[in-house]
Parts: sequence; C-alpha cells; structure tokens
Amino acid sequence: MGQAGGTAGRLAWVDVAKGICILLVVMMHSVIGTGEAMGGEGFLHPVVAFAKPFRIPDFFLLSGLFMGRVIDRDWRLFSDRRVVHFAYFYLLWLVIQSAARYGKIAGNDGFAAFAGHLAHALIEPYSSLWFIYLLAVFSVVTKALRRVPAAVLLAGAALLQIADLRSDSTLIEEFCARYVYFVAGYLFADRIFALADAARARVGLALCGLAAWATVEGWLALTPSSHPAYPTLASLPLVSLALGAAGGLAIVVGAALITRAGGPIAEAIRVCGQRSIVIYLAFSLPMAAMRGYLVGTGAIADVGLASVTVMAAAVLLPLILERMVRNTPLALLFVRPARFRLAEPGVRGRPALQVT
Repeated sequence: MGQAGGTAGRLAWVDVAKGICILLVVMMHSVIGTGEAMGGEGFLHPVVAFAKPFRIPDFFLLSGLFMGRVIDRDWRLFSDRRVVHFAYFYLLWLVIQSAARYGKIAGNDGFAAFAGHLAHALIEPYSSLWFIYLLAVFSVVTKALRRVPAAVLLAGAALLQIADLRSDSTLIEEFCARYVYFVAGYLFADRIFALADAARARVGLALCGLAAWATVEGWLALTPSSHPAYPTLASLPLVSLALGAAGGLAIVVGAALITRAGGPIAEAIRVCGQRSIVIYLAFSLPMAAMRGYLVGTGAIADVGLASVTVMAAAVLLPLILERMVRNTPLALLFVRPARFRLAEPGVRGRPALQVT
C-alpha cells in the first residue's frame, strides 16, 4: 500500500479476501481472550472454531500471490520489498507493544530484563507479530529455493506441514506448519486468479461449492477427535493440510462473490483488507484495553456481546489512529519512511502499507 488506497492494477477481491482474513484473526484473539477473562463462551466461539483450519493458511496463501512479481529481482530490491519492509514494522511495533507491557515483561528486574526481551524477540517472534516476521523468512527462503523444481518445493513444504513438528520455538513450529500455503500462493497464483474470475462468472456454481465446503469444514472443525494430541478431526495430519488449502480457496471464491455483489459491507471489508497491516500491527493494544474495561466494570455481562465490542474496538481504533496520523510525522507508524528503504521510493515494488 503506497497510500492506503492501493496501487493501480490491484484486484478488489484480493483486498476483500485480506479483509476477511484480518477480521477473522482479530475475532479469534478478541473472542478467546474475552471468553477466558469472563470465564465463559459466547455465540462467536463456534465461528472461531469453524475458521481455525483456514484462518492463517489463507492469509499466507494470499501473501504468496504476488511473490512471483519480485522473486527474480536483484537481492537489494527484493530485500527492500520483502525483508526490510517487514523488519521495519516488526521492530517498530515490537518496541511499542513491549513498552505498553513493560511492567509485565520486565518484572522486578527492570530495564535489563526488558532489553533481554527485545534481544530475544530478534530470533523468536514476539506475540501476534510473528506473522510479519514469518513473511520475511518465507520470502527469503522461497527466493533462495527458486531454482528448485516447483513439484519438489511444494512436496517438501507439504511434508513439513504433515509432519506436525512441535517445538518450543514459534519460528520453527510455525514455519513448518504454514510454509506450504505461502508456496502454494506463489506457485499457483495464476490459477487462483483464474478461480476468482470463474467464481464471478458462475455465481450459482460458486455458491454451491461454498455450501458444500462449509458443510464439510463445519463438521470436521467442530467434531472432537479421539486422539489426545489432535482436539478435532480438522486438526488431524493430512486433514488439516487439506482443510487449510480448501479453506483458502473458499475465501478466494467468497471474496470474489462479495466483490461482485458490491455494497457497503463489501466496501468496509475491502477497506479492512487494504489496511490489513494497520489493523494487524495495532489491534492488540485497544483490544486489551477494551477487554480490561469491560471485565473490570462489568458493563456487558454477555460473553458474546462483550466479544463483539472488544473486536469492534480492536478493528476500528487502529483505522482511526492511522487516519489521524496520516500526513503527520507519526505516519511512520504505518508507512515506512524513505530513510529506511534500500531502493528509491519510485521504483516499482510493494506499497508502503501492504502486508502481503
């Protein structure tokens, strides 16, 4: 996002798809956190469970769509677009989020513990910021392996996901679990765009496909598994890979249909998608503040309604903040300044606010 409005040639359905994804991510954090704080579950908990198999896979699938446009560029320009871009926002918001939680992080050990926390976050992604950390890692790994045959690269990434490797390192565990979706977005970008075009052209068939997918997805995502390591059928090896891929394509189809229909809801989702990195970077602070207020005051007793209120604050307040700081020195919160670029701003590449 050079400006929040996007760049020429970008397709509206991609923004809608990203909007759906970021809303699902914020919903998950808001609903689970509010439910735990209030000691119960609300009407959004089943929605969160339904979306779990595809919520993050689809975000990475979308993130890989435009990888082909930059992968063959020289390392300087590539690094500016796919490494420095994400590193800038990661480091900036690492400091901001950590400072907001200074007491909890530093404890009685003061600044030394806080400095140690920041240093550790350079090698181990911190909190919800792990997503943009992984985007940089995925990008570098994919460029380094670009000469590997596509089938071999995809198969290797799929095997990592199926192996379901567990680790104390978020970086290692999430890399193995998510890389296949990023690779699939990169390798099958043309087919994914063609799928979106086909969905807009054949609405009835697309709706039938979505209904069939939702039925199977709901059954697998909400049915407990007999295996203690896998709480639902959807979390079983191979099944989770299939559902992640199917769910990603379902979001593509759904986003294409929403874009075709248009209207205020579609536009609102598209705006969230355009500013997905704004929401992603800043949502945790207003979310925690609103949740703390509601739990502390008891202003809303219903867990579901409280979750919706927390989610609304987590989505809207970052967008309001971005609008307030736009064209001010504080715009650097969401737009990478020229001094932190390796390439000239006029060189074709990724927009300044774009998360994918």
